[in-house]
Amino acid sequence: MTKLSHSDLLSLEVYSQERDSFRARVMEHKKARRLPIGDHASLYFEDALTMQYQIQEMLRIERIFEHQGIQDELDVYNPLIPDGLNWKATFMIEYGDPEERRAALAKLIGVEKALWVKVDGFDKVYPIANEDLDRETEDKTSSVHFVRFELDGNMAAAIKKGASLSAGIDHPAYQQEVTVSDEVRDSLAGDLH
Repeated sequence: MTKLSHSDLLSLEVYSQERDSFRARVMEHKKARRLPIGDHASLYFEDALTMQYQIQEMLRIERIFEHQGIQDELDVYNPLIPDGLNWKATFMIEYGDPEERRAALAKLIGVEKALWVKVDGFDKVYPIANEDLDRETEDKTSSVHFVRFELDGNMAAAIKKGASLSAGIDHPAYQQEVTVSDEVRDSLAGDLH
């Protein structure tokens, strides 16, 4: 996939004028990029549009308008855009109650490595997790992880032809398997070449 450049971004002034409509478009797009896995875990698959939104918001919040500052944001977020044979996602462990979340995170150490996706007819693919930094201690895991699922060309071709996709978690404290909806699968197929 093509990485974002300065020319893909709106100036702060233009973004402020178009923010509401752009945000609405991105939120609608994200609906087909969220994959719940059971009641307490979800994958949020990233792409160029979700990263453009993230960068635009960071530029707005931080009031960044200088060339190097914009480049710094591009350098941070471009690695989260899929490369054509992978999916990149934010993996979140989601418990509304803080005490329940704290107890779950203590039991779920290593859960990000127990995630998987499976293209029908192929083996499970486990992610490369947290390439930026380690997100767990000996006492607990983080509620947010960044993961990358590397596919091969045959898997990508099968997904693009409509092969079914499933995902799950094989962790002693969290066992789940889901069939990915056609809407999400089709959105993810767009990340592949």
